[in-house]
Amino acid sequence: MKAAVFKSYGSPEVMEIRDVDKPFIKDEDRVLIKVVSASVNQYDNLFRKGYFPTRLENGLTKPKTQILGIDVAGSVEAVGKNVQKFKVGDKVFGSCVGSHAEYVCPRQNGITFMPNNSTFEEAAAIPCAGQTALQALRDIGKIKPGDKVLIYGASGGVGHFAVQLAVYFGAEVTAVCSTSNIEWVKNLGAHHVIDYTQEDFAHNGKKYDVILDAVGKRTFFSCLRSLTEKGIYITEHPLYPKYHPIQLMIGSIIGSKKAKIHLAKPNDSDLDLLRVIMEKEKLRPIIEKCFPLNEIVEAHRHVESGRTKGKVVLKIE
Repeated sequence: MKAAVFKSYGSPEVMEIRDVDKPFIKDEDRVLIKVVSASVNQYDNLFRKGYFPTRLENGLTKPKTQILGIDVAGSVEAVGKNVQKFKVGDKVFGSCVGSHAEYVCPRQNGITFMPNNSTFEEAAAIPCAGQTALQALRDIGKIKPGDKVLIYGASGGVGHFAVQLAVYFGAEVTAVCSTSNIEWVKNLGAHHVIDYTQEDFAHNGKKYDVILDAVGKRTFFSCLRSLTEKGIYITEHPLYPKYHPIQLMIGSIIGSKKAKIHLAKPNDSDLDLLRVIMEKEKLRPIIEKCFPLNEIVEAHRHVESGRTKGKVVLKIE
């Protein structure tokens, strides 16, 4: 099969399309998927660049796992002996390392059925970013109807899902984005939109129960005055690790205001919930660009720019 492979850490140019062995079902709870679409996440860029924490997992000097991708949508081609939920031909989506390839072989608890109102491209855009937003708001932020929630980086992959999910959970949502993204972020359902090029929300005197920094660009300290007395600041994408230990330490001793660092934990239950919300037409992935697999370098460059509007998707088939 064809796959996007990186043999060394570095810039997007280390990625190349190669012929590799097609995976096969070794464990009885796995499913073989013919990949139709996958998406590119900041996660992929971090692993490809060799960001130090990822090297501890994937090899200090060169990558052990050489095919990136964690989001997948496609059709079931074979199932393990213990798989009862899926059958050959089912359309599925979910989380699986190595999805930038023509075939992957995830465990059955990492995938679920595709929403009946989505394309393969839309389904592939959901898993990582959608679960990240869902778990941050529901499990860490514990949002409830009437809460005031601010999403920083509201036009990005995680951010645009977070806006929609916060609205779905009944919160009053303030979205922060750049000038060019204001109108489409409003269309996601945000009650208020702040253009960060014109205004710093931290200086407007308003307070929020939850501040979700979906792009990892703010700090707990810069948001402290904008939190309610029991407010919580949540940061995603640990691109600036020098701040994180300090935020956790200070967040644990400054009154009742808290700082949390969150990374998603993929599971089929949350995928099922996202599928249901999408089928209710309360959630929709925004896909800015769709690249063919042989343009993987361009796809990585675009995501690495940090200016993605919604999601970047790969068309594999």
